[in-house]
Amino acid sequence: MSKKSVLVTGAGGFIGFHLVNYLKDRGYWVRGVDIKDPEYQASSADEFRLLDLREMDDCREAVHGMDEVYNLAADMGGIGYISGAHASITFNNTMISAQMLKAAFDAKVQRFLFSSSACVYPQHLQDVPSVVPLKEDDAFPADPEPGYGLEKLYTEKLCEYFCEDYGFQTRLVRFHNVYGPLGTWDGGKEKAPAAICRKVALAKSGDAIEVWGDGKQTRSFMYIDDCVEGIYRIMRSDYSGPLNLGTDELVDVNGLVDIVAEVSGKTIHKRHDTSRPQGVRGRNSDNNRLREVLGWEPSIHLRQGLVPTYAWISGEVKARAEREAGIAHIPTIAAQ
Repeated sequence: MSKKSVLVTGAGGFIGFHLVNYLKDRGYWVRGVDIKDPEYQASSADEFRLLDLREMDDCREAVHGMDEVYNLAADMGGIGYISGAHASITFNNTMISAQMLKAAFDAKVQRFLFSSSACVYPQHLQDVPSVVPLKEDDAFPADPEPGYGLEKLYTEKLCEYFCEDYGFQTRLVRFHNVYGPLGTWDGGKEKAPAAICRKVALAKSGDAIEVWGDGKQTRSFMYIDDCVEGIYRIMRSDYSGPLNLGTDELVDVNGLVDIVAEVSGKTIHKRHDTSRPQGVRGRNSDNNRLREVLGWEPSIHLRQGLVPTYAWISGEVKARAEREAGIAHIPTIAAQ
């Protein structure tokens, strides 16, 4: 292969699917790997392999012949999922992350990017909606999200040790909430923007939708186009420490519902369920270090990104309803 060859793990998932497209557009030869095919569109990868990266032999097959690895593979989902499956998530992600790092090192890969998460940050720094933006150095003393966040923080340190002890070039990106088209929008693993878009799409104007918690919990949300550009810029940088990748546009969940309702053109009321998981009270990204290292930061505002996101999810909701209606109205033929 004359082009630089790169591996994207988790290429059947939301961010990985879009990252494959981004890298292909820049002339890379791309191998995509996942335990499943992309759900909504075929991958544009030059090669797509179905592998279980909890198995070391599959990790070695995945990295063979690759120049760089973007390791996005993980067992993850929205707050309802990650708060209720600590054992399986922690085990699965430990196996994937540690073995992919070792396999990439053994294969003499030039650079290895690990996708971490804002879930690594201490929960006591996120206990009020008016949260102070989280800086990279705030991760210690540690008190991460149980399970998912704990594994991410541990693997960040493992990557740093491989860099310090062996000179292996690792890059660490801490994602804050990512949204956009072609992502999971139902089934329990969807994130808040997709879940709210689905609920609004299913509702009629004047209806009330269920909102988890009191709606006052705050987050920042990053559109997928900013996300993949940020991943690429971090990989190309000379900085090996962890970097936040998110916007610093803070909004509460009630405000998120209002923006989606405005985009949809509907009047939507809220019905809060405080018995449902809602995560930390507030989380926002401090982008000072990202700006210093890259001279860049995400720039797509939430309302701007929700326009194509809502349009796509609304289309998926309508298409599913039409399929189900068609199945329901298939005439039965009496046996002869």
